[in-house]
Amino acid sequence: MLKFLGMLTANTIKTIRALQQKKHRKLSGLFVAEGHRLVCDLLTSPLRLETIYHTNNWQPDRCSSDNRFIEISPKDMSRISGLSTPTPVLAIVHIPAHQIEIKHLDGTLALALDNIQDPGNMGTIIRLADWFGIKHIICSHNTADAFAPKVVQSTMGAIARVSILYTNLAQYLEAAKDAGITIYGTFLDGENIYTQHLNSAGIIVLGNEGNGISNEVEKLVNSRITIPHFCDDENTSESLNVAMATAIVCSEFRSRSIKRS
Repeated sequence: MLKFLGMLTANTIKTIRALQQKKHRKLSGLFVAEGHRLVCDLLTSPLRLETIYHTNNWQPDRCSSDNRFIEISPKDMSRISGLSTPTPVLAIVHIPAHQIEIKHLDGTLALALDNIQDPGNMGTIIRLADWFGIKHIICSHNTADAFAPKVVQSTMGAIARVSILYTNLAQYLEAAKDAGITIYGTFLDGENIYTQHLNSAGIIVLGNEGNGISNEVEKLVNSRITIPHFCDDENTSESLNVAMATAIVCSEFRSRSIKRS
């Protein structure tokens, strides 16, 4: 395991900068988080932080932690930061090894991401899951890396509260379906979500920004749903952004739960 405690050497700077790339995150099992709010959220989460680098205008006592803090100069912070405008604190964090077994999904609502590519969409979806109390996200292997810097930043700390698993999505959904879990899929030609029966539990599949849900995953869907447009003119937008659609779909599922309770 890489160790970052101690002086910020040229080699350490190089190693931290390398964590901007997926292959190095995968090899090291570490990712980078930057910014006061984000780092404080991670410090009070179950995630394990390796090292926290900060400049003298950021005080460690703002957050309670047993972790090791290292003060560096603003110049050195700019050397290790991946942001165009560096923040006063940067943390090296261990990537959690989530194991989401089918039994963990029983009676819960979960999301499945089928080849989502845009880091901004990925981060927003994780944040939305956190907002709507969805604890598990199952991802295809080709889905954007949840621990990429842009994704981590856009989750606003939700990365610490949502379990994310990368797996063979079709095989996972097949096993879930065999276990009696309803698989919902979002399609342009699906049934109107506002009139369709929705369970309080199940897996909601969201597809690729350009191609939608893949054929092998589509075959496993029990219920095809869509968000209808309300524009009188048929020449409306072709589709919704996947993160925007996620917000609407999750809100509708949760609102049904409130009405039933």
